[in-house]
Amino acid sequence: MIEGMEPDETKPPQRAERTALVGQSLEELRELAVSLGEREYRGAQIYSALYAERRTNLEKITTLPAEIRKRLAESTRIGMPEIVRRYRSADGAVRYVLRYGTVSGKFADAPAIIETVFMPEERRQTICASTQQGCAVNCQFCLTATLGLLRNLSAGEIVGQILAALEDNRDVLRPQTNVVLMGQGEPLLNYDAVMKALRILLDPKGMGISPKHATLSTSGIVPGIEKLAKEKVRPKLAISLNASSDEQRDKIMPINRKYPMGQLLEACRKYPLRPWERLTFEYVLLGGFNDSVEDARRLSKLIAHVRSKVNLIPWNPGELPYTPPDAERVEAFRKVLADKGQSVFVRHSRGQDVMAACGQLALMESAGNRGALESPDA
Repeated sequence: MIEGMEPDETKPPQRAERTALVGQSLEELRELAVSLGEREYRGAQIYSALYAERRTNLEKITTLPAEIRKRLAESTRIGMPEIVRRYRSADGAVRYVLRYGTVSGKFADAPAIIETVFMPEERRQTICASTQQGCAVNCQFCLTATLGLLRNLSAGEIVGQILAALEDNRDVLRPQTNVVLMGQGEPLLNYDAVMKALRILLDPKGMGISPKHATLSTSGIVPGIEKLAKEKVRPKLAISLNASSDEQRDKIMPINRKYPMGQLLEACRKYPLRPWERLTFEYVLLGGFNDSVEDARRLSKLIAHVRSKVNLIPWNPGELPYTPPDAERVEAFRKVLADKGQSVFVRHSRGQDVMAACGQLALMESAGNRGALESPDA
């Protein structure tokens, strides 16, 4: 203690942080039950209630006796995010602004704001979730890159996004849910938390999402791809390629200098695809930069020996020095690939009018638009 300084005896003792339940595995919840003096099967009941039944309130977990729920409430919390605001697109997509506590860093003392997108369709809904707050990969055409990396998200914060979106739309849900880890962040740079979340999402006794309906998108972290290839439980894999040469990719994706296209495509060729599976190559078309027929021909040669499909994504406008491609160039690019026998699709991103489209998630609320946090809907 510094001389002359006395301890502040008037400051009340801090209450111990209650453990978040969302994000805990079946084994962890069984251990929690035992720590409370209960049998292991009580942990399995909590696991099923949280993920299979999607009960987001302890009082609603009625498979547990009231006394156990009371003791759980004293030392744990569900751990769901607060929905701060919903941005509703004319096309039906909803961009959620979610809050998880506080963080330090670029936006010191600000709420930990993350974004999730819910996209309803006729027979399914797709949820685009974030795996980091911000991103360190610095793709030059993506608004998220302007934030840098604020922090990794925990498994609970990843799972909580999906639970929050499903709960908020419970009355209108379709039978099938797709999850794409394509929001803020590079999933393979938050590997352990992402895989823990995926094991819960893909567990038939957990969230019950089929591996056929879950996709992880990476900018090309080769060691992460190689590690993912060895996982028994894993989603589909999408590679954000976006260029037809190293020189071109270096300019828009600095990660290419560490893992150049030759190394990345070799990892793709070795990736153990399941019988029903194709690797997805995502290619953001930047007007006048990477959208020529020559680019398409080079791309076709690069991926010729990978069982794959190509998603062409016309660039979504943002405050960056690029332009969307002309429709004629998009069609010419698609035709070259199709004529070469490639499975190719043009994906027009939804939610552009509310900054919910691919590459548009940029935490506008944290960056200064604090007033937007005051209203729950827009």
